[in-house]
Amino acid sequence: MKNTILVYIALFSAIMLNGQSDLEMKLFELPDVIFNKLDTPEGYESAYELKIKQPIDHNNPDHGHFYQRVFLSHMSYTAPTALITNGYGRPTNRITEVAKITAANQLQVEHRYFLASSPDTLDFDYLNFEQVTADLHHINQLFRELYNGQWLASGISKGGTTTIFYRYLYPDDVDVSIPYVAPINYDVADTRIYDFFDKVGTKECRQDLYNYQIKMLEQAYEMKSYLKYFAKGQKLEFSYIDIDQAYEYAILEYPFSFWQWGHDCSKIPDPSSPTDTLLQHFIDIIGLDFYSDKSMKDYASHYYQSGTEMGYYGFEIEPFKPLIKHLDTNSNPSAVFMPENTTASFNKELTNKVAKWTQETDLEFIYINGANDTWSATAVPPQKKSKSLWYFMEGKHHGNARIKNLSDDQKQELSDRLSEWLSTEVEIEALEK
Repeated sequence: MKNTILVYIALFSAIMLNGQSDLEMKLFELPDVIFNKLDTPEGYESAYELKIKQPIDHNNPDHGHFYQRVFLSHMSYTAPTALITNGYGRPTNRITEVAKITAANQLQVEHRYFLASSPDTLDFDYLNFEQVTADLHHINQLFRELYNGQWLASGISKGGTTTIFYRYLYPDDVDVSIPYVAPINYDVADTRIYDFFDKVGTKECRQDLYNYQIKMLEQAYEMKSYLKYFAKGQKLEFSYIDIDQAYEYAILEYPFSFWQWGHDCSKIPDPSSPTDTLLQHFIDIIGLDFYSDKSMKDYASHYYQSGTEMGYYGFEIEPFKPLIKHLDTNSNPSAVFMPENTTASFNKELTNKVAKWTQETDLEFIYINGANDTWSATAVPPQKKSKSLWYFMEGKHHGNARIKNLSDDQKQELSDRLSEWLSTEVEIEALEK
């Protein structure tokens, strides 16, 4: 009877695996990995959406678990593997620059506590870099069973910051790290942002920005009377902060967003412009939705990390004090909006250790920043004696400081260095396809 059962099991397994690719059979063998086949990106052999079981607390697996969403794009078992460290949710598969130029397998990891990669209850005590990087380490160790080429990690913005912290805590997991537009903040409100605003662009443009802020605060009552109808039409709700506070936060936020996303100085409205022109500029650059209840909920995990460990920025309020009516003017307001019912405070110990380490380590890093991006103010400063590469791209911002937009000489330098580190040919031309 026992032998008959074993035969049935063998036959059932053969039927189930019949027609499965070699990679799918290997995925079946990985512990706690669920997968679903996706459309294959151009140039790849196959692609899958994975759900990988992760402990909520890597130090105490009995505390519970969640499934982390990862997109796998498979090139070959011997190709390099790019671990993409997203800082937020990642609902779809997308091939990155780094994977393209290195012809790499790609594992694109959704950040814990975002979208599908969330436990049933968000216990924010376990949302920290120790746990986040342990997630990445677990994925790295799992897939080293499949991929024996060299490894690199890369991420953009908050994802780039995660790339840096990951290398700090697990220096042997990858051979190369490529963080894009990645801040390493020294405090919950890093004052280097204020220095940046005093120097970026031309004096005329900075004055135009200031004049616009003053005008919008002076005319706040009139502007809000229109914006309240706009908010209602957009079904925006404001219970976390009220709409009067949201408006003042938005005006203070204005230069940060303006420079971060590379807006045009020539399109800043003159204070004498019609109301609808002033309002349209407000909506285009900042808007109120960033301060709505939905945004607060969607970015709760981001704000928690910023307010406890990662650091962020604040708003220099002194020039606007007489016109601020709804925010506390006793100190500079923070841009961090901590989730409700959380009491944790900022601890700068780890982020300052990492900042110091970036100036001492000689690991293989390529830092890519836009010189006009507000976040370049808190980017990792160049270290003269390091073999790493730094690019502060003139005229580029948070959205276009990318390898494809480097100068030809910079592309050649990056290609040569990356080829050396990965012992493989790097094809920058792949970005043009």
